[in-house]
Amino acid sequence: MNKIYLPNGMEAQEAHYNEFPIEEYNTNPYIQALPPIADKKTIIRNLLTVPNFKEEERQLDSSYRVHIVNRLYKLFQPLPQHVQIWNMVFSLISQGYLARNPFNKEYRRYVNATGKQIINRSFDINSRTDFRTTASCGLVIGYSGMGKTTTINKILSNVSSVIVHDTYNGQHFNQTQLVHITLQTPHNASLKALSLQFFMKVDEILGTNNFKKYVSRNLSVDAMLPLMGIVSQNIGLGLMVIDEVQHLQNRGVQQMMNYFVTLMNSFGVPVIFIGTPASYPIFQNEFRIARRVTGSGEVIWNNMNNDEEFRLFLNSIWKYQWNRKFTQLNDELIQIFYEETQGISDLIIKLFVNVQHMAIHSGKEELTVDIVKRTVRDNFKMMKPMLDALRSGNPYKIAKYEDLRKSEQKNNIRSEVLAQPTKNYNEARTKERTVATSNKLKNKMKQEYESNDIRLILDQANKSGTPAYQLLIEHGYIDEMTYKQGDLIV
Repeated sequence: MNKIYLPNGMEAQEAHYNEFPIEEYNTNPYIQALPPIADKKTIIRNLLTVPNFKEEERQLDSSYRVHIVNRLYKLFQPLPQHVQIWNMVFSLISQGYLARNPFNKEYRRYVNATGKQIINRSFDINSRTDFRTTASCGLVIGYSGMGKTTTINKILSNVSSVIVHDTYNGQHFNQTQLVHITLQTPHNASLKALSLQFFMKVDEILGTNNFKKYVSRNLSVDAMLPLMGIVSQNIGLGLMVIDEVQHLQNRGVQQMMNYFVTLMNSFGVPVIFIGTPASYPIFQNEFRIARRVTGSGEVIWNNMNNDEEFRLFLNSIWKYQWNRKFTQLNDELIQIFYEETQGISDLIIKLFVNVQHMAIHSGKEELTVDIVKRTVRDNFKMMKPMLDALRSGNPYKIAKYEDLRKSEQKNNIRSEVLAQPTKNYNEARTKERTVATSNKLKNKMKQEYESNDIRLILDQANKSGTPAYQLLIEHGYIDEMTYKQGDLIV
């Protein structure tokens, strides 16, 4: 594909049309200009990024090696979640374009009619139209530090942001296609700020003057939304990514969700939301969004467990050691790295970098458990309360940090019920009720509770004669608000 430079200096790609084994994709220039559909091996190859590494660099002076170690921050090791997100992103873009074929007479008629209504200020976003959107939305919810935004950006870097068309199947087609755009949710959930950000970002990429053309000081949000829609149609916008969506938590949720639903319904623009676990209740409470996410793409990205996935990630970075003495990865080091990072990929990389810095500065020149512990003590002080909460497994402690809340795991029996064919549903449902009743009776008779059930504490208090209040303090359910010398008073 030939590169083209827009008048504003931005790089674009000349359209090259691919043939797909999917029939409906081969009549739409927006879809055919996208890269071929990638298999799993191709996805991994395209995402994998490794730092430059030469073994002889281990012999360089320490003053150089402490800089070289920072190359590890560029490393990107694909994991199963990355493949899942890749497929979600490209599926949303392709499917969103299906109903927006610029050579479809009905769609062109709808665009022209919508444009006239918007110019005449008679467009009603709540009115029903003949346009049947194929746009949907995706959701990537995960801990801070798991690489959500980095992953989306890495995936989108595999398709040109701007594609320039000239002719399609022998027909004149002078069109600039903006495949994707990423916006940041304003910290105050301001719709107007988001709208202004959209116009400015489009102008920055394409060198257009939409901001001056459409935006005025007194223009309301209700007036801006149709203008965003018509601009999206004119530039063939394929995907809108909304990052840091947890900022909607405090205000503007309902209005903002109306905003995005209108973009999908009336203008056919797919949306991907990226946020921390604090944003998950927003989508659970919005049926219209939850319905579109279900079946289209919902990636809940908790921290890694101490299993094969964690070991794969640790093995992928372990060979990049710039200490004089290479240290083999063993079970003891695996365990300490998991304990001190709790499977959060960003912390794993940072710990590995800082451990090498410590080994180089100390003159030990090798990775040991003691050096890992010293590194954590000196450099991970701010993260200690959060990691302690994760290590405890206590949901009450974890709940203090909204970005660390895990999504609830589905009940195994209920999952089995949903997986059964309809004719076996009643049988499975009866089994579920029987097991649930049996467990309820057992718990009632034996007073056995889960390890994190507060009733277990009360039961222990009754048996031992220890005051329940004291046991609740010892187990971390109550903060003892006593002042100790040296405590910071705010």
